[in-house]
Amino acid sequence: MNPGAARPKQTAGRPVSRALDAMSRLVTRTWSLPPRRNRVTIDAGLTVPMRDGTVLLADHYIPAGDTTAATVLVRCPYGRAFPFSFLTAQLIAERGYHVLLQSCRGTFGSGGVFEPMRSEIDDGQDTVAWLREQDWFTGRLATYGGSYLGFVQWALAMDPPPELVTAIVHAGPHDLSRTAYHNGVFDLYNYVEWSELMANQERVSGPQGMYRMATADRRLRPALDAMPITKGGRDLLGAEAPWFESWLRHPDPEDMFWQPLQCRAALDRIAVPVLLITGWHDLFLEQTLEQYRVLAKRGVTTRLVVGPWAHLDEARAGVGIAESLRWLDQYAGPAKTAKTTKIPKAKASARVYVTGTRNWRDVGTWPPPDAAARQEWFLSPGGELTSQPVTGGADATFRYDPADPTPTTGGAIMSLSSGSRDNKAVERRLDVLVFTSAQLELPVEMIGDMVAELAVTRDNPHADLFVRLCDVDPRGRSRNICDGVVRLTERDPLSGTVLVSMVGAAHRFGAGHRVRLQVSGGAHPRFARNPGNGKVESPPSEFVPTRYRIGTDGTSRLYLGGTAPGTARR
Repeated sequence: MNPGAARPKQTAGRPVSRALDAMSRLVTRTWSLPPRRNRVTIDAGLTVPMRDGTVLLADHYIPAGDTTAATVLVRCPYGRAFPFSFLTAQLIAERGYHVLLQSCRGTFGSGGVFEPMRSEIDDGQDTVAWLREQDWFTGRLATYGGSYLGFVQWALAMDPPPELVTAIVHAGPHDLSRTAYHNGVFDLYNYVEWSELMANQERVSGPQGMYRMATADRRLRPALDAMPITKGGRDLLGAEAPWFESWLRHPDPEDMFWQPLQCRAALDRIAVPVLLITGWHDLFLEQTLEQYRVLAKRGVTTRLVVGPWAHLDEARAGVGIAESLRWLDQYAGPAKTAKTTKIPKAKASARVYVTGTRNWRDVGTWPPPDAAARQEWFLSPGGELTSQPVTGGADATFRYDPADPTPTTGGAIMSLSSGSRDNKAVERRLDVLVFTSAQLELPVEMIGDMVAELAVTRDNPHADLFVRLCDVDPRGRSRNICDGVVRLTERDPLSGTVLVSMVGAAHRFGAGHRVRLQVSGGAHPRFARNPGNGKVESPPSEFVPTRYRIGTDGTSRLYLGGTAPGTARR
């Protein structure tokens, strides 16, 4: 059906419950959402055939009355019940959109076996082919969702359907290989936690799920501490998440194993307006910023919003829904709405929250292109961080022992303890170097890329470097802003310069605060410890410690804000 065809015939369905209707009215006021336009009915349990004969289940959310708005496709592995049905279907359908909420392969009644992200390219295309045959399909298509629901949008964009008019991606990765392995280091906490969630989600009720999330740090600890990692994973997951061990067996992103899970080419193929929403402590922040950079460089209409959130904050608090609904109206809304409703245009293509303040900032692009916005700080003798290089004095040294892995706190993890936390306890350890500036006389604001360039000598070719930027307040609390990790191997010289990206940030250090950089050999249990022997995992009997020396004579520095020079890898 094309956009100029007759208005679609409505399908019968059950009405939204009174409780969910009342909740919608409440969140519309609380979250300042655009006004509701219509009531909604639901045609549940539709069967959508895939090319291999597998049948996926979907629910159709039907706006009352005629509509010329686009149909919104939401493909989800987490079920079609509350809260996903409310946040990703009902609220949208109440604004005049048909919504198809579909359970991904192998989840919540859909046929086949769930293998994370492996079938989403073909399944997305087959779902759109099915949509074309429905008499209620308006001929225009939008996609919506976050996290895994964002990945499936990039999977569909590997061959963008001609009906696609916009995509709204909340913290959605396009390449699982690079989120599972950050510069060669396995993202242990997030993928143990997510695999355990997926293995149990259809057996756990809503209240039980909330309790399990609140106790995740304690419950998962035995699996996170176990070595080899596969043993801990097997003890926790049993046979319910076979993909977890397969990820550990394939640490090389160039391995053909990862190809169906790599949708980087979609960034070069999609041409419709794209809204990107993420948080400074989101585990997919780096890929969202890459998506923005590629699309903006290609001239694709793109909007980036980065808030002070971690991944679960976005899921819990309805982050970005108001902006998403306005974006839908602007690029996919009903014809009558597009003509009569004034949609505020963005003042800039990127909007970021400046942590250390309570302010949002519209910026022209990301990262800010002005090199004058970039600051350089130097790691200096005595654990000082200075604005000018200091010569003389001994280099800083530390020893990393995988048998007693350096811990970390907060940051980009799927936990209630994520985000900005006090790092004082970690910074007292002998295996953590700390470089701290003098108290700032005036506030200092840094917006853009954050990169550590370190002169490193080590006695083991197989080693990791973890760096973290912190803000130390006048009371001595050291709160993390951003961080990064990189794995060194025999391909890297034992002595040389290592660039470690801390991705990006927008932060203001207040007067009387101090800038601090942590340097260590790991961040357990967020990232899997490096056994020191060239393997991803290993029994403790094969662990090899590593000694590091970090140059402090002007050869190690921080690039904070603006656009960092070079490629922050190694």
